[in-house]
Amino acid sequence: MFRHVVCSCLLMLALIPTPAGAAEVTATLDRDHVQLGETVTLNVRVQGDTGGIAAPDLRALSQDFQLLGTSQNNSLSVINGQASSELTFGVALRPRHVGVLQIPALSVAGQRTAPLQLTVTAPDPAAAAATQRDVFMESQVEPAHGYVGQQLTYVVRLYYANRIGGDAPQPPQADGVEISALGKGLNYDAERGGRTYHVLEQRYALIPQHAGQVEIPPVDFQGEAADPRDPNSFFGATVPVSASAPAQTITVKPAPADWGGSAWLPARQLSLSLDGWPTAQDAPPRVGQPLNLTMNLQASGLSYEALPALSLPPLDGATVYPDKPVTGNRQDGEWIIGRRQQSFAIVPERAGTLTVPATTLKWWNVLTDKMEVAQIAAHSVTVLPAIGAAAAPPPAPAAAVDSGAAGNTVPATTTPTPWRWIALASLALWLLSALAWWLWQRRRRASSVTPPAAVRTSVRSGQLAFLAAARGSDPAAQVRTLLAWARAERPAIQHLGELAAALDDAAQRAAIAALQQRHYAAAPSHDAGTNLAEAFKRGFAWRAAEATDESSGLPPLYPFKLH
Repeated sequence: MFRHVVCSCLLMLALIPTPAGAAEVTATLDRDHVQLGETVTLNVRVQGDTGGIAAPDLRALSQDFQLLGTSQNNSLSVINGQASSELTFGVALRPRHVGVLQIPALSVAGQRTAPLQLTVTAPDPAAAAATQRDVFMESQVEPAHGYVGQQLTYVVRLYYANRIGGDAPQPPQADGVEISALGKGLNYDAERGGRTYHVLEQRYALIPQHAGQVEIPPVDFQGEAADPRDPNSFFGATVPVSASAPAQTITVKPAPADWGGSAWLPARQLSLSLDGWPTAQDAPPRVGQPLNLTMNLQASGLSYEALPALSLPPLDGATVYPDKPVTGNRQDGEWIIGRRQQSFAIVPERAGTLTVPATTLKWWNVLTDKMEVAQIAAHSVTVLPAIGAAAAPPPAPAAAVDSGAAGNTVPATTTPTPWRWIALASLALWLLSALAWWLWQRRRRASSVTPPAAVRTSVRSGQLAFLAAARGSDPAAQVRTLLAWARAERPAIQHLGELAAALDDAAQRAAIAALQQRHYAAAPSHDAGTNLAEAFKRGFAWRAAEATDESSGLPPLYPFKLH
């Protein structure tokens, strides 16, 4: 019993994904411009191995900031079997004075963060006048201009001095702009005009759909607030309150005129990769064995719907089977990060060098306002023959006359053969070839009329084994038994591509293509087994040329054909 419990615990521990790689530390501010009296949040994120990490030492911040509070959040995510752990330390700061304040480098997990800057301005007189009200709103677009298709951030803030009730402000509505919320909103305190307010802040992603001037209309709030003049307001006495965030105008530029016909991708960052190539420690691929590759495309500031579909070009000497794509979006608090992933099964059809050409994707960097190109370099692998396939015959040795021409061993005094002996030798060779061809044809016809019993038994058993597997749901077993049956009739066939090329029936070729999709690309198919068995229940429909040359299953006597 004790041994069973120990084994179970070890199995559970083995199944827990382990974060890979050393810790990576970054520090960010939720904004880089604030007014004196407002609160700013410093986030220190640790990605990778987050076990046993202590909070950073914040004493260096006390000269320029008031530390209002700290928080800690730990998250774990698993993508494609790789675990990623993230630990975030949040620090609420209130600047002590106006100016460009420095957030110094902080030491966390044995690493130091990059220093940051925060610009603190004096309170706006207009805003100071507005703070005489118990409730007011602000709005802001970051940046104030951009390109069509580029994500912008719209921020709306609701300030309230006393307890209020009512629904949160609704998202803005604007024609020609896609708007979606970024996160669940922030709650913090800020000081305006010498008065402390509670602030409800919500950020939205704005994606303009056309160029020109786009106006974001005002966002309104209506609710009820406790009446400070009523001493019994705690028990329910309220007064109606309302506020409105001002409208915002955005200047949207079109894509550059010389961009061309490729997809317009305005992003903050973009990456493109192709993974899964065999390493030096892996065995080289063989003919008929799938090579599984995965292409990843990720962009910051773009939704996955804006990213192009991923594909590979037709390959010389191989067939490409794409799997079902994986797509999705995530957020980092300010920006949408879109992702596309596409897996491919590449099945080599002949031995030699297989090359996947380079893949390029141009995009527009909105931070530098320049075009950039993401590229996957060309890659080549050596494909070995299928297991059991005959090796290529070695090249014929050079004739003696060639050696003589190179000046090696033939003496200069050698007497050339008289022409009549050459003619007689050629005639004798032709007669021997004709006799050999006649004997081979006679043997072939005899073999085709009465095939050996052992061959008939092997073909029949192979057919029955395949039909049994075809009615099941295991594509690997169906491929294995179909090739075994085919090789019983055509020993030279090595993989499904050669089998399909040797068949004359379109339904059988289509059934093989569907089987390859299920086997190599895991493509679902309804009634796949029934269709496969139906296509081959009467045997193989070989092409006429194939039947003429190989119907006996015996190799020709000479490596050439006589006409």
